[in-house]
Amino acid sequence: MRRQPLLHRDAPSLKMQTLCLLGLGYIGLPTGSIFALAGKDVIGVDPSPRVQAALRSGLASFDEPELQTLVTAAINSGRLRVQTQPEAADAFIIAVPTPLDPATNRADLSYVERAARDIVPFLRRGNLVILESTVPPGTTRDVLAPILAESGLVPGRDICVAHCPERVLPGRILVELEQNDRLAGGLTPACAEAAADLYSAFCKGAIVRTDATTAEMVKVMENTFRDVNVALANEFALIAERIGVDVWEAIRLANHHPRVSVLRPGPGVGGHCIAVDPWFLVDAAPDEARLIRTARTVNDAMPEHVVARLAALVSPPAPVALLGITYKAEVDDVRESPALRVAELATERGYAVRLCDPHVKAQTPGLPAPLLPIEHALRDAEAIVLLVDHRAFQELDVDLAAALVARKRILDARNAIDRRAWQARGFEVSVLGAGPSAAEHNVAEPTNA
Repeated sequence: MRRQPLLHRDAPSLKMQTLCLLGLGYIGLPTGSIFALAGKDVIGVDPSPRVQAALRSGLASFDEPELQTLVTAAINSGRLRVQTQPEAADAFIIAVPTPLDPATNRADLSYVERAARDIVPFLRRGNLVILESTVPPGTTRDVLAPILAESGLVPGRDICVAHCPERVLPGRILVELEQNDRLAGGLTPACAEAAADLYSAFCKGAIVRTDATTAEMVKVMENTFRDVNVALANEFALIAERIGVDVWEAIRLANHHPRVSVLRPGPGVGGHCIAVDPWFLVDAAPDEARLIRTARTVNDAMPEHVVARLAALVSPPAPVALLGITYKAEVDDVRESPALRVAELATERGYAVRLCDPHVKAQTPGLPAPLLPIEHALRDAEAIVLLVDHRAFQELDVDLAAALVARKRILDARNAIDRRAWQARGFEVSVLGAGPSAAEHNVAEPTNA
């Protein structure tokens, strides 16, 4: 996209020094902190008392490698301040949640709409408004821009408006915010240029200019691509169980093909993005999104399948130790976690569920059972289910487990343990994606994640 001036001939300079960032969650807080250390004055806005209390004490409100160091530096620099309401700024960044309405599987845009209306009183000509939240294609143009127009300013003429989605992986957020390529999708080419100029303050990757709706589509496509391919791996696992093949060995061998890269199966798909965003495309084009809808159905059914595998080992009300409740390894994020869904289903079926996850805080709301130390979770358990491949569980002392459990049975939903080592201690080992005979053999993990 060619560099173009603002369409309004009297528009002021695009030099953006003061940023008002709405939403200090998994993306907003790292983004605001990085901008602050890049020399911008950042007003961080979040109404959550928990987030406010943490940040006013100088603490990051969630766990992420190096985030605490970054937040401390940003606050100590005086360039990041936290409050509950927005104020006037050169640029506004909206990074609020876009959850899925469970009743309709449609995006709940109420947070985006509220954030947009909150900044309307502070808008002035020459401002830049960026939507970072992942949204259905068309949201910037059809939802955000009309709200901003209530200010009396014309989006794309008097103010620049753009969609600039993040493309980061929890556990690597800080590295990828800086290093990954970024999209700057503007309502106009000038809007895209203004957004790109702002992110150039810290972004070392390429900043690719496009239009807002295309940027929205690209972000949702990226997450849908992952979801569909995980669903394929999960179907392979279900088929392998039916015909008596070890899917992990089959995937390892298939991935020797130079043009094949099968992903890893598991108990489902979680996180705020991959488990949610495909539904945005289904809603946008329900008749065309047949494969996407099917992939969502396959992945959403995996927790139920894991509980069925558990039922083949032990019946309710047996005590069972469920290891891991986050949506992936080495993070504290339980949003849309399939492991947490397994725990909920097992509790509903009448199992005495013991939860253990070293990355999750005990006060995390919405858990179906209390979090326990590993020794307490294993003591007198009649089955172990490994749901998240945290290093702590991969390196679990097998002798300790054997000494504590009442019955030596383990279901590995991640292919994370050394099967032979556990079998040597007398455990009956079951593995997701492997039939009874296949589970007796160890195989190397697939090389991709």
